[in-house]
Amino acid sequence: MKILVCVKRVLDPQVKARVKAGGSGVDLTNVKMTMNPFCENALEEALRMREAGVGEEIIVASVGGGKTEETLRHGLAMGADRAIQVVTEDDLEPLAIAKVLKAVADREGVSLVLTGKQAIDNDSNQTAQMMSALLGWSLATFCSDITIEGDKATVVREVDAGLETIEVKMPSVMSADLRLNEPRYVKLPDVMKAKRKPMDKIELESLGIDTARRLTTLQVEEPEGRAAGVIVNSVSELVEKLRNEAKVI
Repeated sequence: MKILVCVKRVLDPQVKARVKAGGSGVDLTNVKMTMNPFCENALEEALRMREAGVGEEIIVASVGGGKTEETLRHGLAMGADRAIQVVTEDDLEPLAIAKVLKAVADREGVSLVLTGKQAIDNDSNQTAQMMSALLGWSLATFCSDITIEGDKATVVREVDAGLETIEVKMPSVMSADLRLNEPRYVKLPDVMKAKRKPMDKIELESLGIDTARRLTTLQVEEPEGRAAGVIVNSVSELVEKLRNEAKVI
């Protein structure tokens, strides 16, 4: 089985996001970037499938500009067989991303697409769902356990009420939750080997896909600072403040 793992380059979660002066978006100038954590879980699961004899070839793919190659090289260092970068400097919306990755999946003839549950930069949680619809494949989201047997897969999903177990037909699109696994640590020899692994680059324009924007960002603002706490002298005073000032009870 050939597996396509879709990954995204995002701001490192340990770095504080800064809003651009004009409020048009997040300032990513000279900041540390990394692979989206949920995407790492998706790639780790693909690697474990290959080790278990379920998967044969793992392709890691991403959409973005020149520095996206660094993220793909990290995926190759983790163990992916080869990488595909769809090159564009435009900031595409989830629907456009889904269309592009669907074209990659069709081109490669994969049987399984793994993505992160969401990207930590915009938290859209839409790409996997849209890819499933575009491909006409089954969908399993928020996966915390995946078992594939023949043409069916049993998936445990993280839902508000707890855990839900579903069965889906292959081929399928699945999105990984953080509880799915613990991504492996990349060692220096693996980083060196990744430099020799193949990486295809496809210009976005060559795919002939409509990626026109359908959403307009009006303003990006930082959240309000947290107010200083106060010390209360009794339970009754605490209850009074919660009821009359915080208005939470």
